[in-house]
Amino acid sequence: MDTLTRIRAFIDVVEAEGFSAAARKTGRSKALLSKYVRELEDELGALLLNRTTRQFSMTEAGHTYYRTASDILKEIDNLADLVRESNQQLKGRLRISVPRTFVDADVGQSLIDFAKENPDLALEIAADDRFVDLIEEGFDVAVRVTKLEDSGMIARKISDFRVHICATKEFLDRYPTLEHPNDLANVPFIVDTNNRSQNSIRFFNPDSTTFNVAISGPIEVNSPHATLRAALSGLGVAVVPDFIGRKAIASGELLTLFNDYIPTDRGIYAVYPHRRYLPAKVRIFVDYLHNWFRKHS
Repeated sequence: MDTLTRIRAFIDVVEAEGFSAAARKTGRSKALLSKYVRELEDELGALLLNRTTRQFSMTEAGHTYYRTASDILKEIDNLADLVRESNQQLKGRLRISVPRTFVDADVGQSLIDFAKENPDLALEIAADDRFVDLIEEGFDVAVRVTKLEDSGMIARKISDFRVHICATKEFLDRYPTLEHPNDLANVPFIVDTNNRSQNSIRFFNPDSTTFNVAISGPIEVNSPHATLRAALSGLGVAVVPDFIGRKAIASGELLTLFNDYIPTDRGIYAVYPHRRYLPAKVRIFVDYLHNWFRKHS
């Protein structure tokens, strides 16, 4: 237990970037934290921190020790959470990376509903359309809308997902020769630059082979909401996520094209680092999202 106390003191000092800041954060005295770190260094026979009256920095050994020790402490804390889970409410902080598109759409309500049902758990939601490095940037879990690719992460599908290729009836009346996806190369297109292949669209043939169609047009924008508005204005054809374009399509404001050619290999996934003891807060969050989408299908 003394070793764990010393390790926690070392990690607290590193993450607070100083003994004084760590003392304020943890409620322990600066002298006590310094004593714990010094005892840990004596135990290891290695200097972990370079400290002067004005600044401190980690040594090379300190960097190595911090990376591994912080992972070990996370596993210990996660194991304790699992044991305590049935006897108490979720507490602490859950850091979530979510696409801005997801947060701004109706499905973003799922995060709000989860927060309402778990008032003792603080949610830190970072809306960003890039793929963050969960481990490097300290996130517990990410929601991703994508075609699942092999990675070192664990992923659980929480909902199906598809996109629609759509335009207004008035726009389509001006292009009566749109009979095959290849014809999209010859019409104005509203390009959502959030898509990985920004200037082409992948389609499936009935025999499961794939082909790409190059697209271009008057607007390129990194927002599916803006893409939807441009399509509704009759500026061109657009690729719109189902959970954003559903109402406009249901009302007839937008008509869909080439549904039989659109890939169905994408989904909404909860992604989290591989851990032996998954934190209870992550598991319960992922379960909640899965059930929320089933209820609001």
